[in-house]
Amino acid sequence: MFPIEEVRQQFPALNRHFNGKQVAYFDGPGGSQVVESVIDAMVSYMSKGGANLHGEFPTSKETEQHFENARNAIADLVGAKPNEVAFGQNSTSLMFSISRALSKTWTSLDNIVVTEIDHRSNVDSWATAAKDLNTEIRFIPVNTETLTLNLSRLHELIDENTKLVAVSLASNVIGTITDLTNIAKRAHEVGALVAVDAVHAVPHFSIDRDQLGADILLCSAYKFFGPHIGMAVIKEEVFERLSVYKLQPAPTYFPDKLETGTQNHEAIASIEPLVGFIASLGIGSNRRERIRNAFLTIEEHENKLARKLRDALTGIPEVTLYQAPDNVAKTPTVAFTIKGVDPVEFCKRLAEQHSIFIASGDFYASTLADKLGINETGGWIRVGFAPYNTQEETDRLIHAIQYYVESHVVNKANS
Repeated sequence: MFPIEEVRQQFPALNRHFNGKQVAYFDGPGGSQVVESVIDAMVSYMSKGGANLHGEFPTSKETEQHFENARNAIADLVGAKPNEVAFGQNSTSLMFSISRALSKTWTSLDNIVVTEIDHRSNVDSWATAAKDLNTEIRFIPVNTETLTLNLSRLHELIDENTKLVAVSLASNVIGTITDLTNIAKRAHEVGALVAVDAVHAVPHFSIDRDQLGADILLCSAYKFFGPHIGMAVIKEEVFERLSVYKLQPAPTYFPDKLETGTQNHEAIASIEPLVGFIASLGIGSNRRERIRNAFLTIEEHENKLARKLRDALTGIPEVTLYQAPDNVAKTPTVAFTIKGVDPVEFCKRLAEQHSIFIASGDFYASTLADKLGINETGGWIRVGFAPYNTQEETDRLIHAIQYYVESHVVNKANS
């Protein structure tokens, strides 16, 4: 049985009340709540005295040790080597830095391939560099019926002139988990690199970078119970030849060469306990095994709650649910609209009347939103589940939605 009470006790933010009711957080896809061990680690680092790297005194040595610990932890989290892990402001900023370096070899005869389902960070970071060099930009289309990528023209889209294929492992809006097998295989057949946006995936299921076929994988700690800091995990052979923009005296070796300027040391100091929290929910002989086992229980818990919500929404005629078919794997992320209802107003009412926090908008999946006509009606309403969410909170959410629809849609239509 999932230790929900034990988990909840480790998140101080869950004690918050708003308008006389305990807050229920369903905005995890935009940023999860932070586990207490992470908060403690950041406070501890700053309280004991921080320092920059490469000094011959204790605080500097301690900072360097935090970097080493953090790289080891992220390597265990995604199945990589510690020296393949670089930190940065966030995934988007890291993508732009990497694209600027990679594109030095691109020409007008080349192309890159992105997708219509992705968060625009995994499109525009690469596409901006391509446009600067007149490199062709190609899109893997989304099937608007199944809300999955249409791979029927994959061999045409990815050809001998393709330099990079960028794809999200999971949609941050509709939750569709993309099977990367054929995409990565085709990309590597023609010598192209595969960049995987795993920002929305890492919080919900176990990641194996090499099994995915990713040459470059990105994630952000604030999506999985940590602070605002991003990570780029890049295969050694790719990282070694990556010619990044950097200050002349800065390190030329990886991963340091990608970490321009002074990093967020207090955030980096919190990465080891952050990954430790996830590992604590599993069993195994080492941290990697415990992480993989933990995600099995996390998936079961989150998906149970998501299924309950999806089933309830399916029974409300005024609600349109946006999700892939049952046989397609999904994260516990639920996007929907309500006929005749402004998503912003709906989210505002749920916060003010029920202390339930959910979000609305296109969530930077703007191409998908345009293709589905979502932007014409104000965007999606999005609910995301996290390990700290409960059955009781899910029931509260369902009842709040049903009450809103009955009082603001059905009654209005009958009056």
